[in-house]
Amino acid sequence: MAVKMLTFDSREEWLKGRGRTIGGSDASAVIGLNRWKSNVDLFLEKTGQKEPDDISEKPYVKYGNDAEMHLRELFRLDFPQYRVEYVANNMWINDKYPWAHYSADGWLFDEAGRLGVLEIKTTEILKSMQKEKWNNRVPDNYFVQCLHGMAVMDAECCWLKGQLKTVFEGVPYLQTRHYCIERSEVQDQIDYLMQEEEKFWLSMQKKECPPLVLPDVI
Repeated sequence: MAVKMLTFDSREEWLKGRGRTIGGSDASAVIGLNRWKSNVDLFLEKTGQKEPDDISEKPYVKYGNDAEMHLRELFRLDFPQYRVEYVANNMWINDKYPWAHYSADGWLFDEAGRLGVLEIKTTEILKSMQKEKWNNRVPDNYFVQCLHGMAVMDAECCWLKGQLKTVFEGVPYLQTRHYCIERSEVQDQIDYLMQEEEKFWLSMQKKECPPLVLPDVI
């Protein structure tokens, strides 16, 4: 099995490159765990029958992109036992999963030399139910993204750093959550996810729309 990291000269080139295969942000839609996009929507986008929504100018997206570098540095400060690395416009591929790619917010090595994924998420809490999704757990779509990243990068763990923001009378109140997912504890879920991604990829190759997947829990 060969794992390789590609880099692109610009964000525009990176965006073009990621459209051809299944990425971390696509994975939850494949198995029906993305509340904003179904597997059928994803199929139509990946086969060129539908344009994906352009959310790049949304304030929460721009905030997340701008905050990422700072949150990565905070992780480095708070967890000095890890060596944290990052390269802009990165894309990891793995010949075991030729249909998949993964663009990492960072990667790390622990004191034993194990490779880990670093996922960074920001979210603004507007309703109490949004906060509930973070209580002692990783939200489903982000959890699936971590599984996908560990598979493609052949990593032993994934750290997710989440910043939750609530604004009271114009003043932001921030909470930080850290979750470590050990691959040894979720290997069955990784296997399931990659099997479903392969099925989805084959349906793309055949131009046969897959049946709609209703939300489920893995």
